Amino acid sequence: MRHTISLSLLLAIFWLLNSGHYTWLILSLGLLSIAIVVWVTHVMDVVDHESLPWHLTARIPGYNLWLLKEVMVASLDVAIRIWTGAISPIVVDVKASQKTDMGKVIYANSITLTPGTVSINIQDDIITVHALTRVGARNLAEGEMDRRVSRLAG
Repeated sequence: MRHTISLSLLLAIFWLLNSGHYTWLILSLGLLSIAIVVWVTHVMDVVDHESLPWHLTARIPGYNLWLLKEVMVASLDVAIRIWTGAISPIVVDVKASQKTDMGKVIYANSITLTPGTVSINIQDDIITVHALTRVGARNLAEGEMDRRVSRLAG
């Protein structure tokens, strides 16, 4: 029920910010559309702690700043390696220590966001990764990103 109320508030705020019209007719149609969407999602039982991850709100800005720094460093590294021709592509399996599916998805997406690495597959606790260089694969195997995602999402 808590997630349904959160979804209702989130949709109402989003609708009000994007609408720009505040007549009674428009407001009542907006309320009706929000009620229908919330009812459908409640009946389908698709609203849970993973679809509305409010518990991550406080920790996500710090993780995003760290990830931004990693993306910038990796971008520079990839550019230098491409200019010098020092690439050595490799496919590796990386263990994901996250307990939740959302944590594993955040980890795999973080790997893909970092230039020079792409998550290919997630199977149980193993993420198959294509790395542009062996150094990139080694850095990933050291587990700093895994630890940070585990602290973020479990």
